[in-house]
Amino acid sequence: MAANSSTKKAVHFGAGNIGRGFVACFLHNSGYEVIFADVNTDLIDSLNASPSYKVIEVGSEGTEEHIITNYRAINSRTNEEELIQEISTAEVVTCSVGPNVLKFIAPVIAKGIDRRSEDLPPVAVIACENAIGATDTLAEYIKDPKNTPPHRLADYDKRARFANSAIDRIVPAQDPDAGLDVKLEKFYEWVVDRTPFKDMSPPDIKGIHWVDNLLPYIERKLYTVNTGHATAAYHGYIRRKSTVYDALQDKDIQEEVKKALENTSHLITQKHGIDDQAQHEYVDKIVKRISNPHLEDAVERVGRAPLRKLSRKERFIGPAAELAEHGKDCSALLDAAEMAFRFQNVEGDEESAELAKIMANNKPEDVVKQVCGLNENEKLFPKVVEVVQRVQADSQDD
Repeated sequence: MAANSSTKKAVHFGAGNIGRGFVACFLHNSGYEVIFADVNTDLIDSLNASPSYKVIEVGSEGTEEHIITNYRAINSRTNEEELIQEISTAEVVTCSVGPNVLKFIAPVIAKGIDRRSEDLPPVAVIACENAIGATDTLAEYIKDPKNTPPHRLADYDKRARFANSAIDRIVPAQDPDAGLDVKLEKFYEWVVDRTPFKDMSPPDIKGIHWVDNLLPYIERKLYTVNTGHATAAYHGYIRRKSTVYDALQDKDIQEEVKKALENTSHLITQKHGIDDQAQHEYVDKIVKRISNPHLEDAVERVGRAPLRKLSRKERFIGPAAELAEHGKDCSALLDAAEMAFRFQNVEGDEESAELAKIMANNKPEDVVKQVCGLNENEKLFPKVVEVVQRVQADSQDD
């Protein structure tokens, strides 16, 4: 689709369901032309061949459709020079590629930022990933000497500003016949750190909630939505449920999810001063959302990438480590982590195969250090060692 020269421009890395359905929808509704960057040739060709696609919001009260237009797509593998040029003149760069892919998109973003004219305001870089401090991580890769000459860092904030964000929206597996259209839940939350823009206006994107302290929002979301969703998926997988919805119809699994969220709620309310009743209502809303029959999602898909989900700052070990240090209950989080450790050799998920190898070839203590990033001095360490010992013992019995 041809560009409109008077339109604001945003470059978004990752033309998958979250990119098309969530981030690009907000950018489109805020008057931006969206340039998708991806390495999937078929997806790039489909986007460039189609003048529009639909974003379908589903909820208990019915559905609502948005028509997305005014976008283009660039293959970042084969058309790097074109992409660098687009970044060098964009107002916003966003991404939804997965935390493990940030290092691969950093070099081209660095080149685009380095080429920016001094006449332009700094580009706003916002990573939209399910991870704490994802934009900081991306910024580190971009500013690495391999990608940006050290002498260019002194006045870097004239060319780019990096803002962490927390995104919350459930985007289930899509109908394979839906083409570019994306179905997702009506509820959303996109919270972004305002502090990098203290001396300038932040990007004008409708729907973003700008805050001066992002951590409470990130941890509340990660330790409630992601913890709850993954707990349901892993317990559901072990109990041979097909979808998260099916899993949550099982009273035992529902109880496991509620107990895990009781663990994390204690941390969230104490650490961030969030009102107990407000957190209780938030948890109820989350359980309803992940139980939405209109958003059925296979437990294998929600549970994929167990190595990342068992890592130090993630949805189980992150809150459990803090609770254990203060002598608080984290037993339900450990139960959920155990189910994640049992998520091995799942078809189509490389991390589950890698987890199986690590579990088969290492002592429990070494597994906990390698997978969870815990050290022996932390109070959670022996508790997770016991979990791994149980899983390894059961594997030997099989």
